[in-house]
Amino acid sequence: MRAHLRTQHYSIRTEQVYVDWARRFILFHGKRHPQEMGSAEVAAFLSYLAVERQVSASTQNQAKAALLYLYKRVLDSDLPWLDEVVQAKRPQRLPVVLTPSEVRELLLHMEGTTGLVAQLLYGTGMRLMEALRLRVKDVEFSRREIVVREGKGNKDRVTVLPENLLAPLRAQLEKARVLHEKDLAAGLGRVYLPHALAVKYADADRSWAWQWVFPSQVRALDPRPDARTGTAIERRHHIYPESVQRAVREATRLARIDKPVSPHVLRHSFATHLLQAGYDIRTVQELLGHADVSTTMIYTHVLNKGGRGILSPLDAL
Repeated sequence: MRAHLRTQHYSIRTEQVYVDWARRFILFHGKRHPQEMGSAEVAAFLSYLAVERQVSASTQNQAKAALLYLYKRVLDSDLPWLDEVVQAKRPQRLPVVLTPSEVRELLLHMEGTTGLVAQLLYGTGMRLMEALRLRVKDVEFSRREIVVREGKGNKDRVTVLPENLLAPLRAQLEKARVLHEKDLAAGLGRVYLPHALAVKYADADRSWAWQWVFPSQVRALDPRPDARTGTAIERRHHIYPESVQRAVREATRLARIDKPVSPHVLRHSFATHLLQAGYDIRTVQELLGHADVSTTMIYTHVLNKGGRGILSPLDAL
C-alpha cells in the first residue's frame, strides 16, 4: 500500500495516515487479511469509530477513504459494496476567528521560531504545513511576496509578504544558512526534493536555494530512500508542526483567550480581517488558494455587526 501511494505521488502525510488506518482495520478484525473481509467488516469498523470512539465525521470519512483506497487501488477489488459504504455527514461549522486585539495578545506571548511562524500564518494566510515547507527560493523580498508551492490540491499560488516580517525573516535565513553550512562541512546538507529533482539536477539538493526556511535543529533519517542511491539518507527536515501547535496553545493560555485556538485559526483571522478592511473577496480567495469563492464566502459571517446586522428588540426597549 505504501509503495502504491508513492507511485501515485501522494504526500508523505497522506501515506502515513492511510497506512495507519489500514493497520488499525486489520488489527481490529484480529489480523485477518483484507481480501478475506468485505462490507460487513468495513461497516463494523466504521461503526466502532463512530459509536465507541466517537470520532468526528471528518475522521470517519478519512478512515473510509483509506479503506476504499486499500480495496479499490491496492487490492484491485471491484466489488459493488464498496460504493455502498456509509459516508458520514459533515456538519457545517463557522470558523473560529480572533479579533485584532486577541491576535496581538497571542503573538506577544510567542517568541523564537514558532513565534515567527505564527506571525507568518496571520500575515500571509498560509496553512501551517505550507509555511513549514517554505523554501529559501520562494521568499521574494524585493517583490514583497511569497510563492506557495504545492499547496492544498497540489496548486501553486502567490501571497503577500508583510513589511513587518522582512527583517525577522532575513534573520531566520541567516540562522538557517549557518545550519546548512554546518551540514555541508559534515558531508551532509542534502534536503528532500520532490519528483526526483535530485536525480535530474545534480547537487540541487545541496544548494542554498532549496533549503527549508525553518529547518529543524536536529537531523534524522528520511523515511523515503534517496532518489539516486535508493538507500536511507540522513537529512535536516523542517521543524515539526506539533512544535508550533504547542506554542500556540500555550500562548492562548497565557493571553487568556477563551476560544479554541490552533495555528489554522490565524489563517481564518487573516481572511476575515482583510474582508473587514474592505478588500475584494476575489482577492482574498486568490491569497487563500480557494478553488471556489463559495469557500471564501464563509468568512463574511462576521462582517454584519450583531449577528445578521439587525437590532435586537431587547436593545430597543
